Amino acid sequence: MIEEALNEIRRGAAEIITDEQIEALLKRYYETGEPYYVKAGFDPTAPDLHLGHTVLLQKLATFQKFGGIVQFLIGDFTGMIGDPTGKSQTRKKLTKDEVKQNAKSYEEQVFKILDPEKTIVVFNSEWLGKLTSYEMIELASKRTVARMLERDDFEKRFKSGQDISLYEFFYPLFQGYDSVVLKSDIEIGGTDQKFNLLMGRHLQRAYHVGKEQVVLMMPILEGLDGVQKMSKSLGNFIGVNEEPNVMFAKVMSISDELMWRYYELLSARSLTEIAAMKEEVAGGTLHPKRAKEMLAEEIVERFHDRDAALAACEEFNKVFKQKDLPTDMPEYEIEGPIWIAKALVEAKLEPSTSQARRDLQAGAVRIDQEKVHDKDLQLEAGDYILQVGKKKFAKVKVK
Repeated sequence: MIEEALNEIRRGAAEIITDEQIEALLKRYYETGEPYYVKAGFDPTAPDLHLGHTVLLQKLATFQKFGGIVQFLIGDFTGMIGDPTGKSQTRKKLTKDEVKQNAKSYEEQVFKILDPEKTIVVFNSEWLGKLTSYEMIELASKRTVARMLERDDFEKRFKSGQDISLYEFFYPLFQGYDSVVLKSDIEIGGTDQKFNLLMGRHLQRAYHVGKEQVVLMMPILEGLDGVQKMSKSLGNFIGVNEEPNVMFAKVMSISDELMWRYYELLSARSLTEIAAMKEEVAGGTLHPKRAKEMLAEEIVERFHDRDAALAACEEFNKVFKQKDLPTDMPEYEIEGPIWIAKALVEAKLEPSTSQARRDLQAGAVRIDQEKVHDKDLQLEAGDYILQVGKKKFAKVKVK
């Protein structure tokens, strides 16, 4: 049982410090029933999560299967500072109201994956907001400026002459202090968080907690393009609150190679099941499209329900296989006459008229299922079905 648990815990992990400590925690749990505590911190910097965030949530759920109690830490205090990881300049601080609103949204979303009975939700303002001036100075004394500047993003900003606010140095200290207060056995985070995660080990030792937490780092999930990390700003994301049909279609848009990466990091299927599926695809007994449909169904079911997943699959095949129009399309009323590129922007099918012009030139735009060749076309009064590519549709009434 311990070996099975270790295999699932190691699954997809980029680095573990140290593997032996996890094995010892599992052995103690199976011999005595004593649970261990796994911490993951989330800064409520945005109200909605995407699948990139759920890589950590899936790993937390794995720990819950094997005796772990999750310490789901919402950084309402540190969120007002903003994590400087990977940033080339000081981040804008969030207000208390923004943090509170985003934190509430997080709580509503995470229990679609985590077991609430094995999850403790904590807010670090409960202890960080109460630190006295003396305690703050004591915390600051645990690390030197030289060691803080070893962090890659701080070092780059320092060498290039860009500003680093003093309060940004406190962010990794605060994250580490969270582990002191919570007495965490394990902390997980992305590979870009290594400096902050190791700070927890250092501070637990410095404050004589009696343990040094395990650090488990997960890779950053690639977005739909398979190249850059999943990000809302890059538009290559799948949001956990997206409509079933949209979510399903986005999963189906990934490459066959990226599909297996998503299976490893996002699916609840065992490694044995996934390996068997890969063999079936390689052997020609399972079509890669069907394998991808199974992944899309699983993800939609997780965030919606089974009926929604099956309906989304049916709708996808109707639109993309049979080339019929989708059942539901957003509808817009637009004042006319209007340039086609501007109409596409007004219908939320394009982010800009320049992008619309490029898609028109590439032959990716259709009106009433007929390809548009005239990039200067003016739409007169009437009803139209506008389409960009294979996925984006809208009904437009030009008045």
